[in-house]
Amino acid sequence: MLDWTDRHCRYLLRLISRHALLYTEMVTTGAILHGRHARHLHHDATEHPLALQLGGSAPAELAECARIGADFGFDEINLNIGCPSDRVQSGRFGACLMAEPGLVAECVAAMKSAVSIPVTVKTRIGIDDMDSYAALANFIDTVAAADCNTFIIHARKAYLKGLSPKENRTVPPLKYEYAWQLKTDFPQLTIVVNGGINDLDAAELQLQHADGVMLGRAAYHDPYLLADVDRRFFDDSHPVLSRKQVVVAMLPYIEREQSDGTSLKHITRHMLGLFQGMPGARHWRRHLSHYAVQPGAGIDVVRQALQIIQNFNNNMTPTKDNRQQHG
Repeated sequence: MLDWTDRHCRYLLRLISRHALLYTEMVTTGAILHGRHARHLHHDATEHPLALQLGGSAPAELAECARIGADFGFDEINLNIGCPSDRVQSGRFGACLMAEPGLVAECVAAMKSAVSIPVTVKTRIGIDDMDSYAALANFIDTVAAADCNTFIIHARKAYLKGLSPKENRTVPPLKYEYAWQLKTDFPQLTIVVNGGINDLDAAELQLQHADGVMLGRAAYHDPYLLADVDRRFFDDSHPVLSRKQVVVAMLPYIEREQSDGTSLKHITRHMLGLFQGMPGARHWRRHLSHYAVQPGAGIDVVRQALQIIQNFNNNMTPTKDNRQQHG
């Protein structure tokens, strides 16, 4: 979710679910060690529980970044062994590390020695021709021996050559049974399933076989998908904000961020899908997409977009089904 789950996105998602564990976009060790800490690690206190996802392959560097992440208050450090992009491979991290389980174990051990918070691993089920369940089980067994107790399993293998990152999210077939078998063979581990899970019904089915579910692009494109997560999976029936209330709750955050120099477009791009599937959603997206990118765009753009979708709903001609539903 590189360039997607930044702090503005996470602030929005936290307004919708109190309990879902949120993850940062993947941050490379080099970006933390040789860049500006605040740019990559700054987050709002309301975002917790929050995991920092790292990309790297040098144990000492990962250990230092884990320590920095813990000092910044993250609740978990996650090592990404799932990204298949050429850029990531050239830096010797991401999915290509599945071919080096011993090195991944060293990385995990170094990170564990540096922090007291959980260290987890996100991985594919295989790469290229190294795609048997036996190879995956060996990888998990080797890394678990370094005291890693939680694995997030993207249930597709990755092709390191020949497919784009986008194609690697859709072309290799999903094999959820690999993740389920891991839970059977390693019952002491926490196994979280990822990949192709597009709604909460599908998530609930996965929980019959595994300990958790990670939602990615489905929750990004339709953030309000998370609205029923707390009640359904965390036994918390607190009142959930409506979509309109979420927008209103974002306004003080947007004002604060803009006063610190953040461009409106960097926040509103994460809000485009908030009304996904609702009447007027296209008008909402179109208004924000067109006006939030204009020089000097301010919070009134968001207020206008909200008013447009409200007017659209108020002025809709009732259908037969609507009349039946509303008496």
